[in-house]
Amino acid sequence: MPNPSPAPRVLVVEDEPAMRTALTDILEDEGFRVMSAADGQAGLERALAESPDLLLLDVMMPRLDGFAVAAELRRLGRATPILMLTAKGRVEDRVRGLDQGADDYLVKPFSTGELLARVRALLRRSRRADGGSAATILRLGDFVVDFARLEARRGGAAVHLTAKEFAMLRLLAETPGEPVSRERFLDVAWGVTAFPTTRTVDTHMASLRAKVETDPDAPRYLKTVHGVGYRLASEP
Repeated sequence: MPNPSPAPRVLVVEDEPAMRTALTDILEDEGFRVMSAADGQAGLERALAESPDLLLLDVMMPRLDGFAVAAELRRLGRATPILMLTAKGRVEDRVRGLDQGADDYLVKPFSTGELLARVRALLRRSRRADGGSAATILRLGDFVVDFARLEARRGGAAVHLTAKEFAMLRLLAETPGEPVSRERFLDVAWGVTAFPTTRTVDTHMASLRAKVETDPDAPRYLKTVHGVGYRLASEP
């Protein structure tokens, strides 16, 4: 794994301010890096300029509707995964969206759980299509994480990790035994456009230890390097 993988970037294109804010909050709470646009034309321009990892695209919008945005992105050869969001529940509308290039279709109102499940599924599918290596599995005792599929298990049971937790674990796995600074975590998992404090890293590490370690207060794998950051124990 030669290059660290930052948290996925999601572009939300939605003209209703309340819905746009809600979607942004949901995704950011799960650790995704989120950008947004308030109409179809602005969304198309931002998608072309910033190449997000995933596009959440409303259908009914001013200037350009979601169908037109999806069709133009595909015409230009952009393979960005597209999840269409709409109040239109008719089969004909779903077929039209998929025909225009959408990868999935979610009818409003929808649950937060279903939205996040579809987002993760599209990201997994996209990474496999990009040739993600099968050698991206990290085993820490009975805890196993598959970075290519964005899945984690402990003792065979599924464990929920946020996008930032995946990014932090992956960064540690790149250099086992070597310290990773808090600033490096911020750069990779939060991106250069975000400005959390280094304490944010400690908070997320505490959450990650609770999911990975048998005894989070005496971690076997996710070790603190005082004054620097954290390291992954190479021989726990």
